[in-house]
Amino acid sequence: MTLGTWFALLVAIILAAEAVRAVRHRAFGSERWRRFFRHPTAAWGVGILAFLVIVAVAAPLIAPFDPDRQLDIIGLKNHPPSWTFLLGTDVLSRDVWSRIVYGARVSLGIGGLGALVAVSVGSLVGAVAGYYRRWVDAVLMRTVDIGLALPRIFILLMAVALWDRLPFWVLVLAIGLTSWFGTGRLVRAEVLSLRERDYVLAARALGAGAGGVIFRHVLPNAAAPVIVSAALGVGNVLLLEASLSFLGIGIRPPTPSWGNMIADGAPSVYTAPWTTVAAGLAISLVVMSLNAVADGLRDALDPHEEGGAT
Repeated sequence: MTLGTWFALLVAIILAAEAVRAVRHRAFGSERWRRFFRHPTAAWGVGILAFLVIVAVAAPLIAPFDPDRQLDIIGLKNHPPSWTFLLGTDVLSRDVWSRIVYGARVSLGIGGLGALVAVSVGSLVGAVAGYYRRWVDAVLMRTVDIGLALPRIFILLMAVALWDRLPFWVLVLAIGLTSWFGTGRLVRAEVLSLRERDYVLAARALGAGAGGVIFRHVLPNAAAPVIVSAALGVGNVLLLEASLSFLGIGIRPPTPSWGNMIADGAPSVYTAPWTTVAAGLAISLVVMSLNAVADGLRDALDPHEEGGAT
């Protein structure tokens, strides 16, 4: 790695730390977010996620080599970590660090966008089922039951069978549209209790339509569990994408993702473990950070804690 690459990496660390400091400073005016930062690992989770997002966005500055470039297929095959190659090279003499950095764009992008699709669809379906109840609730919840009963990997394998190579957006939609069932059930339970609140009854009495009541009064007040579910959902979607890529039906080489990097290095895991360990650690780091953030959000948005504080 060049001095310029090390400098860019140092700047990314400083920016991530500054982002956490700025968010913490703004949180001092809110008891809710003070509770979030009192969680022992929430700040670390935010900092790690901020660092990885910055690294993904600034990949051309932080990665010293093109992620698909075969540097020397004979002399640099499975080269161990060194000053030049921070995480070594893989079986095709490609720089592992560069592939990790560019793979962050793909893996984090699919994780974030897939979770966004899942949370959006789940929130809408759960809100409609909980608000209208009766036959609408019955039909939608039986759909959720079927979706929860079927293994997601089986549904995705059926979808993948229609394409030899899944485009990025099709993969995001396929993962997102098979991941919303738990969120739908969670939102429905919240809406069933919220629909009888005084402010909802008042909105109806003033002539507000069903759509206005759902989007203006019900869903905003059901946001707390949805936010926690979204934080956990990103990690679940990222793991699912890694599994699909490892099986060769997700992101296909040479485009790097953390899942297909593990698959590429699996045959040489004993002789060159850095080719798989780096990607595995990156996935673990993201999932643990998201779990820490979700735990902090759960504490911050807990209505019982808020009631006790007041």
